Amino acid sequence: MNTEDLKTRRTSKPVKGPSPKAILVSIDKDDSAVPVIELMDELALLLENLDLPVVRKVIQNRESEDPATFIGKGKVEELGVAAKELDAQLIVFDAVLTPIQVKNLKGKTGCSIWDRPWVIMEVFKRRAHSSEAKLQVELARCRYEIPHLKGLGLQMSRLGAGIATRGPGETEFERHRRKVERRIRDIELKLAGIRERRSNQRKRRGRSGIPLFSLVGYTNAGKSTLFRILSGDTLVCPKDQLFTTLDTTVRSFRLPGYGPALLTDTVGFLRNLPPGLIAAFRATLEEVLEADALIWVVDATTSESETMLSSVETALRELGAWEMPRIIALNKVDCLQPEEIEVFIQKFRRLGEKVVPISAKTALGIPVLMRELEMLVREKEITKEGKR
Repeated sequence: MNTEDLKTRRTSKPVKGPSPKAILVSIDKDDSAVPVIELMDELALLLENLDLPVVRKVIQNRESEDPATFIGKGKVEELGVAAKELDAQLIVFDAVLTPIQVKNLKGKTGCSIWDRPWVIMEVFKRRAHSSEAKLQVELARCRYEIPHLKGLGLQMSRLGAGIATRGPGETEFERHRRKVERRIRDIELKLAGIRERRSNQRKRRGRSGIPLFSLVGYTNAGKSTLFRILSGDTLVCPKDQLFTTLDTTVRSFRLPGYGPALLTDTVGFLRNLPPGLIAAFRATLEEVLEADALIWVVDATTSESETMLSSVETALRELGAWEMPRIIALNKVDCLQPEEIEVFIQKFRRLGEKVVPISAKTALGIPVLMRELEMLVREKEITKEGKR
């Protein structure tokens, strides 16, 4: 992240012009659960969503990160030369950088420095539309900003005095830190009010007795497309982009053999999601816990890797939603051969999952999915009767 621009980002208007070229950097420690190139491809897609073209990917084999520059002094010098040759103004690291690493890297390369959390927050910022989503993104950015304030340069070391300062020895850093902390408290209060309203809405829905299903899954798996076809809401506009949904949306739909039901669309999951964003969006994700059953949407065309699936599982476990009834909607099967579909189905069934192959785009398999949802509702009703 270019920490020197932190203060001006909020007030300056964006200047239109050619998009900055970016270089992606990562290290391979040979013990990663996820192939480095796979994570870098995902990061490149995030940057593509920000209209930032990637001109080179650099992977360095190291046993551990260098505490000063992440990749070592010699590699940083090579990176600076490459940036000049490629006319790249931005260097993005597939890692969480420390403030000192950001400062050193910028000083040695002359480029803006971003890390993975900052990229994700930039995407979230662009996708946020409702007041709640905007507040959640701002909260995450404020929490991320505080430890980086000391990297803002000499202006943060100047002493200040006067009204509203804490004596002549207070630095600009301390004043700005207090300002950010006040903003965090203000946002948390506003979000608490939103959570209370959401809680009241959930209670009213619960008293209605209408079954509620929640869509979950990795980002860009096709949840919003499925939400559109099930609910019939033509105002929902799915896009082939990451994080098009940041707000929980609730719509009614009808199960043909049962009656009215409700459906929620939630924010998608992502590997290595910044902890600040997980915390900021917890209130939104907790909507999942109110559902009678989950519809886990899996993108069959990308052959979602084990790490993608495990990231969804981890998030659901942390929310306390892993033991809830669920159906896996194996999406985009219209692009696969029958034998490929069968391999996926058998893989999930061996894990004890209910699987329905569908295409949210063409409505293939939707009637079968509806019947499975009806069965889940009736099974839950029978269980409730048995407990009385």
